[in-house]
Amino acid sequence: MQRLMKFRVLWGIHMSCPGFHHAPQHLRCRSLSGAGTLRWNDYDRPEEFNFASDVLDHWTQMEKEGKRSPNPALWWVNDQGDEVKWSFREMTDLTCRAANVLTQTCGLQTGDRLALILPRVPEWWLVCVGCIRTGIIFMPGTTQMKAKDILYRLQVSGAKAIVTTDTLAPEVESVAPECPSLKTKLLVSDHSREGWLDFRSLVKSASPDHICIKSKTLDPMAIFFTSGTTGFPKMAKHNHGFALRSYFPACRKLLQLKMSDVFWCLSDTGWILAALGSLLEPWTAGSTVFAHHLPQFDPKVIIETFFKYPITQCLAAPSVYRMILQQNYTSLRFPTLEHCCTGGEALLPEEQEQWKRQTGVLLCQAYGQSETGISCGTLRGMKIKPGSMGKAIPPFDIQIIDDKGNIQPPNTEGNIGIRIKPTRPIGLFMYYEDNPEKTAEVECGDFYNTGDRATIDEEGYFWFLGRSDDVINASGYRIGPAEVENALAEHPAVAESAVVSSPDPVRGEVVKAFIVLNPEFSSRDPGELTKELQQHVKSVTAPYKYPRKVEFVSELPKTITGKIKRSELRKKEFGQK
Repeated sequence: MQRLMKFRVLWGIHMSCPGFHHAPQHLRCRSLSGAGTLRWNDYDRPEEFNFASDVLDHWTQMEKEGKRSPNPALWWVNDQGDEVKWSFREMTDLTCRAANVLTQTCGLQTGDRLALILPRVPEWWLVCVGCIRTGIIFMPGTTQMKAKDILYRLQVSGAKAIVTTDTLAPEVESVAPECPSLKTKLLVSDHSREGWLDFRSLVKSASPDHICIKSKTLDPMAIFFTSGTTGFPKMAKHNHGFALRSYFPACRKLLQLKMSDVFWCLSDTGWILAALGSLLEPWTAGSTVFAHHLPQFDPKVIIETFFKYPITQCLAAPSVYRMILQQNYTSLRFPTLEHCCTGGEALLPEEQEQWKRQTGVLLCQAYGQSETGISCGTLRGMKIKPGSMGKAIPPFDIQIIDDKGNIQPPNTEGNIGIRIKPTRPIGLFMYYEDNPEKTAEVECGDFYNTGDRATIDEEGYFWFLGRSDDVINASGYRIGPAEVENALAEHPAVAESAVVSSPDPVRGEVVKAFIVLNPEFSSRDPGELTKELQQHVKSVTAPYKYPRKVEFVSELPKTITGKIKRSELRKKEFGQK
C-alpha cells in the first residue's frame, strides 16, 4: 500500500509528488538503548529530555536498522477515502521541516508561545513535534472556540503565532488587532489567504536538516488551558517532564502498548488527552497512531471505522462508548479491538458491564486533569472495580486529603491530592502561568489539591464524587452531583443531566436536576415524569440524594471542551450575575 494516498489533496500538490527525502544520516538522534527498552525508571529525573529526539527519532533509527515493523507511525483517514500513512522516518523528516518553518520563516524562538487550533488533520502532529524540537511552547485549543475565546487566549498568553484553518481564520482576523504580540498567522488549507502564510507549502519547501534543541527536562514545553468550568480558563504550564512521564514503566502499564498496536484516541485536539493519547503514549511505545478526521461526531462512523481498520486499542470519553451502545447494530464484536480505556467524566458501572457484554472487550477507567495528565487508572490486567477510577500511577503519590492537607483514612470523603513536597513529581504541571495567586490556592500542605472530591478504599482504588465547588450540602448531607447524575442516566427518559445545589428556606440547599430528555419522552406530563425520576433515583442510590427539584431543558450550558458549566446553573439558581 502506498505510504501517502491522495497526498496532493492534503498538501495542495497538483502534480505528482517527487517523493520525500528521508531524514539525513547526520541528523542528531540521542538513541535509546534498544527497541522498546526502558531507559528510565518511575522516579528518575534526567537533566535532559526531548520527546522528538529521545523518542520519535529513536524509532526512526529503529526503522532504519530494520528493528521495527513496517507499520506506519501515523495513519490518518477521512470520510472521503483519503488516507495518509507516514513512517517514523517521514515523521522525523516532516517535523524537522516544520521546525525550520517555525524558526527560520516565522522567526520564532525558544520560549515563544504558539496557539495551535487545528482539527484532526496531519499538520497537528507536525506542529506539535516541530515546537518540541525548537523549544517553542505550543498551546492547543479546540476548533469549537469562538472569537472571544480566541481573543482571551491570545491576549493572556502573549502568543506570537497561531496555526489554524480557513474556517477559523475570520475569527482570528476579527480579534488580531487587539493582540499586539501576534506577529505570524499560519494557515492549513488548500487555498491561500491574504495576510496568512501557507503552512503546507512552506513545509514542502523547507529543509529537512534540523538539529533538535537539548531541552532540560524541567524546561517549559506546552500550555494547556483548563476547562473554565469556574471563572476564566487558567494556563497550566507543563515542562518536558510531561512527555517523559509517558516513558516511565508505571505509566506504560496503563495501556501496555506494543509496536504492533494501532491506537485510536478520539479526544478533541484541544484537550490534554489528545496530547497524551494521540501523540505521547503511543509513539513512546512505537505504536501506530490512528486518527479519523471526524469533523462531526457520528457514532455510526466510529463503529464502521472499528470494523474497517485494524484498531487494537481505543481511548475515548464515556459518551463515545455510551453512544455506540445506543446504536442499533446486530453485532459490536470488532475484529481487532483488544482493549479500551476511558476518562474525562463519570462512567456508569452498568455501561462498563454492557460494553464488555456486547463487544467482548474490557473498558477501564482513568482520571486526570489539564494540570496532571492521566494520574490514576485501572491498569491493563488489573482487577476492575466497576465505577472506580483505578489506582494512582507513579511517580504520583495520590491521597485523599482534607482542606488542610491532612491525609484521610479509607472510605472518607475528601479532596484528591497529589504530593508535591519534598519533591514535585515529574509530569505534574509547573504552575498556572502569570497567576501565582491561583497557583498558591491549589497548594495544600504537602499536596496539590485537584479540587476534585473522592474516596479511596482499602485496596487503593479511587471513587470519584465531583468537583469540590459542585458538592451539595443538603440538611447536613454532602452529595456529589456525579452520584445523582449517574442514577438519572440509568432511566431511559434521560439523555443528559446536570445536578446542582438550589436554595431552600428549610434545608438551606437541596438537590436540583436540570434534565435533557430523550425525544420519545418529551411529550410526557412533566409532573408525572418528575415523580417517576425522583422515585427512580431513590431506588438506585441513597434516598437523601434524590433531586427535590427538577427542571426539563432543551440543552445544558457547556464549556468549549464539552464539560457542563454547573457554575452557570448554580448562579441561575442563586440569582447571581
